[in-house]
Amino acid sequence: MSEVFFADLRTNSKENLLDKLGRLCDRLQLKNIIAPKDLVALKIHFGETGNLAYVRPQFARLIVDKVRAAGGKPFLTDSNTLYVGSRANAVDHLETAIRNGFDFSVVNAPLVIADGLTGKEYISVPVNGKHFKDVKIGSAAYHANAIISITHFKGHELTGFGGVLKNLGMGLGSRSGKQMMHSDVLPKVNADKCIACGLCSEWCPATAINIEEHASIDENVCWGCGECTVTCPEGAIKINWKSTPNIVQEKIVEYTLGVLKHKQNKSAHISFIMNVSPECDCCTYNDAPVVGDIGIAASLDPVALDQACVDLVNNEKVLSGSRLGDNPDIKDKFAALHKNIDWSVQLAYAEEVGLGSRKYNLVRI
Repeated sequence: MSEVFFADLRTNSKENLLDKLGRLCDRLQLKNIIAPKDLVALKIHFGETGNLAYVRPQFARLIVDKVRAAGGKPFLTDSNTLYVGSRANAVDHLETAIRNGFDFSVVNAPLVIADGLTGKEYISVPVNGKHFKDVKIGSAAYHANAIISITHFKGHELTGFGGVLKNLGMGLGSRSGKQMMHSDVLPKVNADKCIACGLCSEWCPATAINIEEHASIDENVCWGCGECTVTCPEGAIKINWKSTPNIVQEKIVEYTLGVLKHKQNKSAHISFIMNVSPECDCCTYNDAPVVGDIGIAASLDPVALDQACVDLVNNEKVLSGSRLGDNPDIKDKFAALHKNIDWSVQLAYAEEVGLGSRKYNLVRI
């Protein structure tokens, strides 16, 4: 059974939230993970332009300082996005990160885009999984000596929730790797709802959407990134799965396996269960959180940490005024947000391939 350390958000004049995060990091015993002069990748989402739910740079700064104190050389990293947004290449990505507060003067570490200028700098890592024999991992993450995931825990339109597995697997896959993970997604337009506003076409990275009386998607061109489904203001585009949504989750797990394959005893994971928004931080907005801010959790086991975060969210009351506010007694928040998705698939498969255990002991600090 894995240990998951948890700090709630209660503070006082003797201990602020950064102090509590510091104690949480200390429980991870980073000196056992980081050797002197290790290059340490801190995987974080820098936030899409317009989205304000991402992890605050000040939290990243404290974790950076803890890595430095352990003798490591930290850098913040993420890989480029598949969709057309403000992070599809390294130049735009870095500019967005800095505008969102991730400047060296704030975080005390350089920023490195893991898969290079245009997403083509990756290493093929053998995993011999059900779906992939090898996976394409951003080279900076692969070559790092150790890795720490810094995750904003929230809902997700393709996986039910976005936690450590999503942050590492999808987050550190190269752009072509992301396309391979999304290949079972096939959006479908409801012509009766579509108002032909053109937003979906603007955000489509494959230029697969034509706008006439309504939007139409060329299935032979579509990459399956799903960006149009969350961009449409009318809810006129839904996911029509080529197979089942379970496969996308399993593919992400195999990518996470590739990220951590050469990081045995060289990784740690910290999740911020705050601003629990319904969808991914890749959206250009963040809808109202579905539960109140809960706290920060950390573990050496990514599977246990994700399971603990799900349980902590599901034990909370739904916030009125949120997307789930009409039904305050919902037990499974993520199943209610994304009705066709069984989020537990990613955890079960991650456990099956040896990434960790769903059984955990929650240690409150």
